[in-house]
Amino acid sequence: MYTPSYRTSSPDRWTLPRPYSDASQRFMKFGAVQPMHEPTLWQKLFRAS
Repeated sequence: MYTPSYRTSSPDRWTLPRPYSDASQRFMKFGAVQPMHEPTLWQKLFRAS
């Protein structure tokens, strides 16, 4: 069965590089960098300073 594809002259958004954003602007927008994994209870209780 033939399925026509949809084509445009503009490139896909995921192929374009992200525009530059200043670190302070990113912090104001998203907050502090969060860890990838939630710390365990042991790590929360005995966090190294």
